[in-house]
Amino acid sequence: MRLWSLDPSILDRAALIACWREGLLAQKVLAGGTRGYTRHPQLERFRGAGDPAAAIAHFLTALQVEATARGYRFDATRIGVPDAENPRIPVTEGQLAYELEWLRAKVIVRDPEWLPRLTDPAAAPSFVTIPGPIESWERGVPLGAATA
Repeated sequence: MRLWSLDPSILDRAALIACWREGLLAQKVLAGGTRGYTRHPQLERFRGAGDPAAAIAHFLTALQVEATARGYRFDATRIGVPDAENPRIPVTEGQLAYELEWLRAKVIVRDPEWLPRLTDPAAAPSFVTIPGPIESWERGVPLGAATA
């Protein structure tokens, strides 16, 4: 499960679609609708929000808005909490840099023409950037192990 902390506008087509699909799964997990993935580390940040259901809904809404702007049809009725308030979940600069590097490695292979768009590790609307290294919930830090 990869719930990108990066702004959806810089995700390539494959990352945007996968993040939507995995975000819907995360929503189901957080609502207690499945027994799988309940301990997935990326869910820690949503569970730490005041209202986890609203936090994941806000995250999904940002993906849906970006998809619509690109002409894709992500079904907004699948978002559990319409018009959820921004949870402003903290995400570290190191995490964003790590994710940008991870995304670049994927895009080089599957969509090299998208690569010039990957210059700014801006956070998705549900997150607020804070100083710090890669997040503690990140697992298997390969690549260049970005830190801030």
